[in-house]
Amino acid sequence: MNKAIYYGLQPTLVIVVLTCWYLYPDSPLVYPLGVLFVQLVLGVVEYHLPARPAWRHRAGEKVVNVMLAVLLTMGVVVVGAFYAELLYTPLAQARAALGMDIWPHEWPLLIQLAMVFFLSEFVWYWFHRAEHRWGLIWRLSGHGVHHSFKKLNAINFGLNHPLEFTFLVLPSALVELFFGVGLAAAGAGILTVIQASIAHANIDMNTRVVGWLFTTNRYHIRHHSAVLEESNTNYGCSAIVWDRVFGTFADSTIAEAGTGPTEPTLWQKFIMPLREPNDTAIAP
Repeated sequence: MNKAIYYGLQPTLVIVVLTCWYLYPDSPLVYPLGVLFVQLVLGVVEYHLPARPAWRHRAGEKVVNVMLAVLLTMGVVVVGAFYAELLYTPLAQARAALGMDIWPHEWPLLIQLAMVFFLSEFVWYWFHRAEHRWGLIWRLSGHGVHHSFKKLNAINFGLNHPLEFTFLVLPSALVELFFGVGLAAAGAGILTVIQASIAHANIDMNTRVVGWLFTTNRYHIRHHSAVLEESNTNYGCSAIVWDRVFGTFADSTIAEAGTGPTEPTLWQKFIMPLREPNDTAIAP
């Protein structure tokens, strides 16, 4: 069982959910049900076979984190709709005027999905790297909140400061709207969330073949290290390939996650863009 989880859980979850999307690409239920399915599977495995037993959430912690993730994910939908309303028409007009309707809509849908996914992750890689490079961007995005949790579980994929969602949605929105992608963008969004959930999971798995292109939780947990040098690696939350290309990839376990030796309270997390906790060790 442990070997099946170690080698097979990540690719199985990706294949199952993307297959459902491919069969029913227009269904509005695929995204929420796919995310719920992935979170339930990862949550059950985390509870019974945690990689780090000390990171297992107590019932109260789990309830609070689930409620926060649901509320914040609803914010993502709102921000995405805002970007679409704001950018769709002017970008479509610009493409038409410049003769830049070059997206290969006739290509197989899964190939288009992969193109959107890796292009979006390329944009996100550089913004995420900037968050860790410049203090102003770190503060304006509230990125420290995402790093402040001492116990990582799959649900942490959606635990960010509300300010950061304006940035998290932007890479995929820009790729989708700039190129006029269409249907494949929804599949790429689902893949991104699946990968982000897996990347934060407290489960012993690290499919090295998958890990050449996609982020595994071993690689991303290193990025959540409380040690600055370890945290400033593996910026790709869903795709690790850009870290490999641009020299920021690293592979090792960590002793401790978080922004410092203690985890901030919920209020301290909320005001982190204005005031960092005194023991923050990884802020730029």
